[in-house]
Parts: sequence; C-alpha cells; structure tokens
Amino acid sequence: MSAKAKDILKMDLYGLLGIDITATSKQIKKAYRLKALTCHPDKNPDNPKAVELFHQLSQALEVLTDAAAKAAYDKICAAKKQAEERNRKLDDKRKKIKLDLETREQQAEALSQDEWQNTRTLEEEIARLREEGSRQLEEEQRLIREQIQREREDERPQTGDRRGERCSRSGVTPKLKLKWKCKKDDETHGGYSQDILFKLLQKYGDVSNVIVSSKKRGSAVVEFATVRAAELAAKNEIGLSKNPLKISWLEGQPEVIVPVSQPGQFIHSQKPPPSSTRATEPLGQMTISAALA
Repeated sequence: MSAKAKDILKMDLYGLLGIDITATSKQIKKAYRLKALTCHPDKNPDNPKAVELFHQLSQALEVLTDAAAKAAYDKICAAKKQAEERNRKLDDKRKKIKLDLETREQQAEALSQDEWQNTRTLEEEIARLREEGSRQLEEEQRLIREQIQREREDERPQTGDRRGERCSRSGVTPKLKLKWKCKKDDETHGGYSQDILFKLLQKYGDVSNVIVSSKKRGSAVVEFATVRAAELAAKNEIGLSKNPLKISWLEGQPEVIVPVSQPGQFIHSQKPPPSSTRATEPLGQMTISAALA
C-alpha cells in the first residue's frame, strides 16, 4: 500500500469536511469551499499547520468528488464500520477469542483478498487523480484564490500586498528548478510533460511559464507569478509518487520574512539580481539557459 493511500485511510474525509456520507457532489464542494477559506495558507501565515490542513481538505475533495475513488473509499469505510459493529456485539469472552484468532490470521495473511483488492482499487484511483490532475480541485482552488484576492482589495484598497503576492521589488520573478529521473530512451520523459507539471503546480498559485529542457532530460524550470506560490510549491510539492520531483530555487528566493505593523502582512527580502539587464529579461533567459544546459 502506498504512503498516500495509507494517509487517506487514516483520515475521516467526511468528518474533515463536516458532511455526511450521503452528501451530494454539490454539497461536498460547498463544504470544501467553506473549510478551505478558513484555513487557506495565505490567510493563516502564522499557522504552520495551515498548509497541511489545506492539503488534507484538497485530498478529501479529490477523492469524494470522483465517483470511482469515492466508491472505493466508501467500501473500505463500510467494511470497517461493519467490523466495529460486530465487535461491539460480542461479549468479553468471545471478543478475546476473536481477537486472538484475528492476530494469528493477520500474521499468516496481512490482508484478506477482499481488503487487498479494495485497497488496490483505491490506490489506482488516487494514482490516476494524481497524474491527470483534478479539474474540479483546480476550479475550486481558483475560486478560493479569487475570493481571497477580493477580500484583500476590500480591506487594503490603497496598499500593495507585501507578502509576495506580487513579484519581488528587484524585478526578478520567482523561479524553481525541477529535476526527476528520466532515462535516455524513455518516451514518456519519466511521466512528466509541460502540461502535467503545470497541473501539478498551479494549485499553489498562478504559474507564468513552464519550460521543459529538450537537451537535459529530467529537468525543467517553472516561473511563478508570486513569491508565495513559489514558496508553497517548493515546500510541499513531491510530484508523481512513482517518480518524485527534486525542487530547488533558481531565482527570486526571499532571504527573510519580516513582520510589519498590520497583522498578516510580511515583507520578503531578496538578493538583487547580478545586473539590471538579467532582471528585466523575459523569464531570465541567461539563468534558465544555464539551469537547463
């Protein structure tokens, strides 16, 4: 069982969203939107657990709004619930005998055939969602970003956002360098393409450009519209489970985060670019060329 599937099985996805198992797709999306707005990392910069909780909510939306993944998850939950109900009906003596028997059976066979098949089905659905990207999740996160931006504009109409929602003052847009394993004769390029990388990374914020190296296989550069989006991607994105990404900063990494007078606002301090010419080049051509060489 993959680590991602284990993590999902440990969570109560319905409880996380505060909904019942009978909730419709529309109700699930509405519950996700309400929860995500309250714990979005941009609205909780001082809460280190905000990113993790937001990620868990995203996982819940991905699974519960996809019919096949939801069916696989519900089947495992139903089996667990039935087992718990049977256990409650057993008296102490029978329960002890049952537990002893189950222990011996688990040592002989970690999972029964049905459980193994159900778990495998869920893993396959999760892998599919991971590789294809979830259009519904992308749309919901886009709506959340737009709503947060509107709230900021209403609260601070005359002040610019200082937490990295715009590019750095030096004019250097934030760029990350991506690496992954890719053999020379691999026609799938290790499972990554410009479109797949775009879908994986846009959930953290607006992606300005993605360049996949045609010379150095397994390498790409991505440019974000904001420092905050680049920070979230560098910290949280792992890529495809079968071929993880290695992410490092190429340009625009903030050195420090200094709190200012207004709650929730920060100033990103960055190193100035080596020259004004490179800072104004589209997508930092010299830096990107060197990174992809």
